[in-house]
Amino acid sequence: MKKFLIAGNWKMNKSIAEARAFAEQLKGEQIDYPEQLSIIAPFTQLQSLKSEFEGTGIKVGAQNVHFEKSGAYTGEISVPMLKELGIDLCVVGHSERREYFAETDETVNLKLKALLAAGITPILCVGESLEVREAGTAMLFVSGQITEDLNGLTPEEVSQIVIAYEPIWAIGTGKTASPEQAEEMCGFIRGMVEGLFGTDTAEAMIIQYGGSMKPTNAHELLAKPDINGGLIGGASLEVGTFMEIAKAAFELQR
Repeated sequence: MKKFLIAGNWKMNKSIAEARAFAEQLKGEQIDYPEQLSIIAPFTQLQSLKSEFEGTGIKVGAQNVHFEKSGAYTGEISVPMLKELGIDLCVVGHSERREYFAETDETVNLKLKALLAAGITPILCVGESLEVREAGTAMLFVSGQITEDLNGLTPEEVSQIVIAYEPIWAIGTGKTASPEQAEEMCGFIRGMVEGLFGTDTAEAMIIQYGGSMKPTNAHELLAKPDINGGLIGGASLEVGTFMEIAKAAFELQR
């Protein structure tokens, strides 16, 4: 059976009260979803969400982390701090972190290693800008990210990583890569992982698409062979739209 991971990335949105209200509404859904469902929330909401979702199977993730265990890094959060809260997943290398906060492939690599050592599942984001896409070098760009981000990792470690392909030009713009464009890149990523780490690692890997996935296009995107879910932005802020996307994955697993 094809595996799915539907993860809602709230970015810098919602208060603790709003997060709790969302969780209560989400728990009220009466369908048992076989695919993994998770919420990637701001740090201030993580403890509340872990408590709200206890026993439901819904996972909770962080949006960023520092690679050092402790130290003089004002404003940062460490992996042990996430571990203490029981956090399941953590996004690494999101394009907004790379663009606005100087995230590099080197720091992404260090964060991946720190998370894996702690048993927290990383969601590694890769993707190209519109300029790179229009120049015809999207695959070259993404292959460079993957090669550097996964440098020094073993096949066993890589098999525990989720890769989210997020074309930067489709994040928060309302534009979406066509299902064919998304599948082409996700298939390319899986082929790269196979070449670097072996067939078993590549076949087991969850590869998400992120970039304006919404109820109207979710089924067509998720039906593609190499797309195992979505890293959902704006559509994850309301339970109704988020669950419509989850239901698309559910239908594909029936």
